[in-house]
Amino acid sequence: MLLHDLNALSDDDARALLAPCVKIDSWAEALAAGRPWPDLHALLTAARAQAASWSDAEVEAALADHPRIGERHAGSGASAAMSRSEQAGVSQDDETAARLADGNRRYEERFDRIYLVRAAGRSAEEMLALLEERLGHDDATERAVVKQQLGEIAVLRLAALVTDDVEG
Repeated sequence: MLLHDLNALSDDDARALLAPCVKIDSWAEALAAGRPWPDLHALLTAARAQAASWSDAEVEAALADHPRIGERHAGSGASAAMSRSEQAGVSQDDETAARLADGNRRYEERFDRIYLVRAAGRSAEEMLALLEERLGHDDATERAVVKQQLGEIAVLRLAALVTDDVEG
C-alpha cells in the first residue's frame, strides 16, 4: 500500500491494516493517530519510538501471536502470512529442526516464554547461535532483547506493508 493510501484510510481501517504487524493495540493506534505521515521515514521512525515504549505485559501478550522458530504459525490471517514469509529461510532439514526444537525447549524452560528472534534475513545457524548466546542472559537483559526483537519484526512488517509514494 502506498503511504498516501494509508494516510487516507479511516482510523478504524488504518488500525486494522497496521494490527497484523504486531499484536499490540497501542502501537497500531498511535501510528493511525499520527497520520498523515509526510514520508515513510517519519512513519518508520514513529513505529520504532512507539515500540520502545511497550510494557513488559504488552510484549508478553504479543508473543502469543508468534510461532516458535522453525514452526509454522497456526493462524490464517495477515500476521500468519507475514510469519511464514519471515521464516521461509529457516532450514527444515531434520538435524536443524531437532536443534531448533531442543533450543526452543531449553529457552522456554529458562525464560517461560517462546524464543523470539527476527528471522527475516537470518539463517537457521545464525538464529541458533543467537539462541545459545541469549540463554546466558539474566531475565532483565533477555526481556529487553525480546522487546527489541519484537520491535524489529513489527517495523520490518510495516516497511513491507507500506511503501513511499512514487513521484513522477
